[in-house]
Amino acid sequence: MLANTKTMIIILLTASLVGCSLDSTNSDKEYLPLDDSEYPYVDLPRFVIETDNLQEIRNTEDYVPASLQIYGKTAPQTTITSLTIRGRGTSSFGSMPKYSLKMKFNKKTTLLGLPEDKEWALISNSGDKTLLKNFISLKLYSWLGGAYTPKTQFVELYLNRQYLGVYLLSETIKVSESRIDIPKDNSSFLFEKTSKIGIRETDLIIKTNNSYLFCIKSPKNSNLDTQEKLLNHLNEWESLLENSDSINADTLKAWLDIEDYLRYYWVQEFTKNSDANFNRSIFITWEEGQPMHYGPVWDFDLAYGNWIHEWVQNPSDWYVRYSGWDNKLFKNTLIKKKAQDYWNLNKAFFKSLPDSINKYARELAPATNNEFKRWPVLNNSENWDYKESYSNYSEAIDSLNSWIMQRYQWVDKQNN
Repeated sequence: MLANTKTMIIILLTASLVGCSLDSTNSDKEYLPLDDSEYPYVDLPRFVIETDNLQEIRNTEDYVPASLQIYGKTAPQTTITSLTIRGRGTSSFGSMPKYSLKMKFNKKTTLLGLPEDKEWALISNSGDKTLLKNFISLKLYSWLGGAYTPKTQFVELYLNRQYLGVYLLSETIKVSESRIDIPKDNSSFLFEKTSKIGIRETDLIIKTNNSYLFCIKSPKNSNLDTQEKLLNHLNEWESLLENSDSINADTLKAWLDIEDYLRYYWVQEFTKNSDANFNRSIFITWEEGQPMHYGPVWDFDLAYGNWIHEWVQNPSDWYVRYSGWDNKLFKNTLIKKKAQDYWNLNKAFFKSLPDSINKYARELAPATNNEFKRWPVLNNSENWDYKESYSNYSEAIDSLNSWIMQRYQWVDKQNN
């Protein structure tokens, strides 16, 4: 009888952890409620987040107080941690039901063994039916030797007691020892090429003589003198680019780290990333007295032909090299030759992408059963971010791999 009683207690305790009643509160519990009866465990960490009083996340500006607990298969793996959370994503938040989130902790926090920091992103990949385009593009950039690539891991998200699907936990792009490691002073900059649609109220924006907009990410809260230092540098660079065909090798190397630029360029060009035509999400660092460094890459859910214009959907034709500063740079014979050489030296990485995609797709496939049960969009081709209809997840993967191989064949033909 005693053994049976103990067994019943264990069963009840386990049930209370995994399928908790919705009238639980954070203040007097050691766990956040998780009901996974409809969406069973699929070998991914489960992020359970509750905002205070279950208040709604309304925009990408205002942080909301919240709590986080990470679950394994049957029980929490962490204690409850306080944080603040807001929406993120210029085009996705407000236009897509499955939106991305920005998390900010009170102190540096490690998540799933990744290097500790205060700021993290949960990326929805709402426009990507493979769920892998961001993940594999960051992998590609890392394989090519990028100095820093945001570290990522797939998770499932429960927000305010609702299952939201498969998300990509990611480091954010910022200056820190474990991310972009440059000095935090008034002579070192991390900045992003952006557009009017990508600007938030709190962003610090400068505008060059060519009317290009850049958001200064670091140093934060910089004064006017510091902002002017960067702006003058960019204006001088743009002036130099007006006669880019006559820039010699020594001058070019003094202004631009060519290896970093070509690595960045080829990942963006090969994938036909919609934002990479000198629009937004283009990150550059510059330390006074040093050349500018491109990278890291970011935001690929609308890449690999997943865009509204047919000429971008097509796996042939150049895309990035005809835009902004890239258009000027590719009038320089040195850059053109080095770009060709870089491709021929590294093209095996691009050609092998489908093999890697198949590997990660097999690992992620069980989780897609939950994802597409929650968001049944596989056969949807009507939304602006859905270009093809698929009967199952494997078809989506096959379509991506087919596009990549066609793209590879076209690019390789141009370089040989």
